Amino acid sequence: MSENNHLCQYTDRSGCQCNEVDAGNGLCYWHDKTIDKTGSDVKTKLEAYAKSGGLLRGICLKRADLANIDLVNHHQKQGYDFSFADLYKANLNGAHLFNINLSHASVMKADLRFASLNCATLKHTNLLGARWADSKIENIKIGRKLKQELEGFKAQKNKQREQAIDYFEQAEEIYRDLRKHAEHEGIFTLAGAFIQKELTMRRMQLPKYSAKRITSKIVDLFCGYGEAPLRIVGISICMIICCAVLYSFTGLNYQGQVQVISSDASFKDNISLFFSCLYYSVVTFTTLGYGDFTPIGISRAIAAFEAFTGSFTIALFVVVFVKKMTR
Repeated sequence: MSENNHLCQYTDRSGCQCNEVDAGNGLCYWHDKTIDKTGSDVKTKLEAYAKSGGLLRGICLKRADLANIDLVNHHQKQGYDFSFADLYKANLNGAHLFNINLSHASVMKADLRFASLNCATLKHTNLLGARWADSKIENIKIGRKLKQELEGFKAQKNKQREQAIDYFEQAEEIYRDLRKHAEHEGIFTLAGAFIQKELTMRRMQLPKYSAKRITSKIVDLFCGYGEAPLRIVGISICMIICCAVLYSFTGLNYQGQVQVISSDASFKDNISLFFSCLYYSVVTFTTLGYGDFTPIGISRAIAAFEAFTGSFTIALFVVVFVKKMTR
């Protein structure tokens, strides 16, 4: 029998292989899911294994008692790599996990209370049911979408509606737990990002063409559920420009003369007219109304709509901006 037959056969998606001794089932002690790791000596063994440079990717630590464990890769820029690891219901209370990489891992129902997770990478990690109370989560990286969120969109694409809703409910729960904890820790920027995702997941559970879902989507696009005041500025600028273009073709009255873009006019005159319409659009949107330009025909309906929308948008911007600044 060759020497390789006595080595752990674990290989992950990226091709990383484990060189530990086979514990009997083709896998080493750390990668074998059938081996019970709830003993009191697991914490000491894991610290020693990590310091010795052992492969931590994909190890199974279900229900392991790792309270107050030190898994900080001291004096190194990169933290320990626990990608694809299984930490289901593991006790990580008070654990030191600074800069740890838990990408694609599972910390489902793990006890993370009082743990230090600053700068941790949690991209595509299963965070469902994790206990976050008093943990440190500054500068954590969870990626653009949670594992459940991705699975939900995948199920939705495959027209598996019930399964998609279940995944979106799980994602909403995770974002809500993270948002509440971020607020408790005073990390309001992070909490704002989480509440946007939480409400987005709630929206995805609604019937596709329902009034509630459409309204929720509009609120999201307009102001990011109250967390993105710059979106209001961007939409306002777009609306002002669009209305200015419409005014250019529907016409405005200036000192008794109708101002409208014409193919008979020179390019310079048409550009000058557009800037006049842009000026009028700004004045109308902000409800200043100087009176030098007046709408005619269809322009009146456009001006009425723009004035109403503008006053509402400016008020909304003030509310959202003040909310962000006074946290």
